[in-house]
Amino acid sequence: MTRLPASPFPADELPPELQEVTTRAAAAIRTHAAECEARGDVTPEAAAALRASGYTRLSLPREWGGPGATLAQYAEAQRQLGEADAGLALVLAMHTHVVGSAFGGGTLPESLRAVLARASTEGQLINALASEPELGSPSRGGLPRTTARREPDGWRVTGRKTWATGARALDLALVSAATPEGEVLRLLVPTNAPGVKVEPTWTGALALRGSGSHDVTFTDVPVAQDHVAPPSSGHPSGSAWFWTAIAATYLGVGFAALEALKRYAGERVPTALGAPIATLPRVQENAGRMAAGLEAARALLHSAAQGWDRTHGASALPGIAAAKAFATNAAVEATDLALRTAGGAALTPALPLERLFRDARAGLTHPPTDEVAYGSLGAAGLGVEARR
Repeated sequence: MTRLPASPFPADELPPELQEVTTRAAAAIRTHAAECEARGDVTPEAAAALRASGYTRLSLPREWGGPGATLAQYAEAQRQLGEADAGLALVLAMHTHVVGSAFGGGTLPESLRAVLARASTEGQLINALASEPELGSPSRGGLPRTTARREPDGWRVTGRKTWATGARALDLALVSAATPEGEVLRLLVPTNAPGVKVEPTWTGALALRGSGSHDVTFTDVPVAQDHVAPPSSGHPSGSAWFWTAIAATYLGVGFAALEALKRYAGERVPTALGAPIATLPRVQENAGRMAAGLEAARALLHSAAQGWDRTHGASALPGIAAAKAFATNAAVEATDLALRTAGGAALTPALPLERLFRDARAGLTHPPTDEVAYGSLGAAGLGVEARR
């Protein structure tokens, strides 16, 4: 079999401790991804494997019992998971970005950070549930329809959250809810609490079928007083970790498409050609275009994440926002080019390219949108305030 040469671009290396846990998580994802995709949900076996991988500790600081991955290290780790499978990678991305931002920016009180640290060490899965049917993306503002009502010994939460990645696999949900006075609280809710129910709304989704991003409803769910946090302070840590998680995961999808095309190009030998299609100039050009775009996106993301690691300030956000837009578009372009290059076989389940093509497009729906991302970078370069 003819093989395309290895990439001339060296990958960002992770410290052995981080690479070991990332490799375990990627192996767990590869083992269970096909079954989750077929069922349109995170299977119990997949959830158990994600918990056992140890990846839930990745973004936990060393003083709290974790390996303390930097944002740049996290970007490479999450890219590797995205290359294994985006749907399950996003389940871990949602957990690790919540933990990373909570500790990196102190966005949750210490009592709740202690709960997150214990849960991460034990392998429990967490997601922040903010999107709602009426509200749409919380990044656009607006008051949640989900309500928090004060009780003598705590709070009661009622409402519906959409796009709850890994809904059935979650152990804890950080739920945003509005009080009667219009204050938005964040409440950490065990998903096995009475009144919490997963509604199977993700079946047949275009992309990320294995992520099980169903709706979750809350009906008069009790929440202890020490599991409630005040409104978000707007610390840039939240955006830095979330945008990096998204950018890296979908960038991994693009790299998966490149690797799949490499394999197919080396194995496909049409009788009219008598040689692998990897020998055709057009196939070589397309593979090169894919590699160049993906490596450029990886370099931009790594540089932007390093900027955050140096400053931990808002000045790094425009670079991370642009890296998210650039990376998700690079993945879309790579999967599209992979389909064009492989031809009709790419439309069938015999190759993973049709799934990767669908999954990559989901990256465009996550905030920040392209116009906001590039606008913020342009405004920063022009020395003016970004307009929305």
